[in-house]
Amino acid sequence: MGAKAERVIGGKLDKWARKHGWHVLHAVPVGRRGADIDHVLIGPFGVVTVNTKSTRGKVWVADNGIMVGGTKVDYLRNSRHEAQRARKLLANACGRHVPVQAAVVFVGAKGFTVRNGGPHDVAVLRDVRAFRRWLRRCGNVLSPEQVAEVHAAARRPNTWRP
Repeated sequence: MGAKAERVIGGKLDKWARKHGWHVLHAVPVGRRGADIDHVLIGPFGVVTVNTKSTRGKVWVADNGIMVGGTKVDYLRNSRHEAQRARKLLANACGRHVPVQAAVVFVGAKGFTVRNGGPHDVAVLRDVRAFRRWLRRCGNVLSPEQVAEVHAAARRPNTWRP
């Protein structure tokens, strides 16, 4: 089920990247312990690390946590860690700060409740349509030249496995 969700989101990201001139990398291996980032999206909005989650249950989101089907999950902690790690590794590869945001995108959620606006540092989105709307609201923080530079760095395996 999780792999299917990653393919759904990945297909949309590929389509949007072609249409808007963005870049997307899928299943980016990070470090040497088998960890990966589901998707890394690079565009004028900076870099977005995308954590894809599939559920048929109800999702409850607050500023400090997420529950799926009544069970607390560690998606926020993991997404924050992925974004922080990507920020550090891309900054080392590019020789300057690279703006990185984290997003958790659900596929198949039967209910979605956000309390108090949700987390301030991670976009938690009910589905791929909400993710697209969120991306449209992101401001431009990278020039086309910077986007190309970050994309070139992100494509090098040694960027992610120093």
